[in-house]
Amino acid sequence: MSDHEVPTSEAPMNGTGGDEVLGNDAARRVDEPERVDQARQIADLEDAWRRTAAELDNFRKRCARDVARAREQERAAVAASWLPVLDNLERALEHASSDPDSVVEGVRAVLAQAVGVLADLGYPRRDDDGRAFDPAVHEAVSTVSGEGLVPGTVAHVVRPGYGPDDKLLRPAAVVVATRAP
Repeated sequence: MSDHEVPTSEAPMNGTGGDEVLGNDAARRVDEPERVDQARQIADLEDAWRRTAAELDNFRKRCARDVARAREQERAAVAASWLPVLDNLERALEHASSDPDSVVEGVRAVLAQAVGVLADLGYPRRDDDGRAFDPAVHEAVSTVSGEGLVPGTVAHVVRPGYGPDDKLLRPAAVVVATRAP
């Protein structure tokens, strides 16, 4: 027999005898219920995975709706807190022609009310005159030198800031004192 010839025997190609082939068939029949059980388990796991993925997607959508609803409710609450300020400004304009002095008083009262609304929202008006300049809460717009002014402090507030140091809504625009030349 040469290297290129294929043996021709009636024995199976795997080199086993005929008796063992019957043994493999029996083993296959025994494995069949196990395979069906494994396929059922795989299908159950895939179904559970799909259900969990769908629940997660629904949860994400529900959270997005809840956040949007809470945002809208908060916007409405903030807008509602400004309505009395607008009402008082309209009243001041209605009386503007009758007595100019009372209009000034009315505008000052409305300003105080607006500052109060901001304070109620967690952003009180900052009183920074005479305090040490802090670039985290102050915006320097100018400098000034003069007697009686401590260098590095706020000499004058041009535009007030609002909010505490950790939740600053707007920094104060200030004039900073410097050393005299």
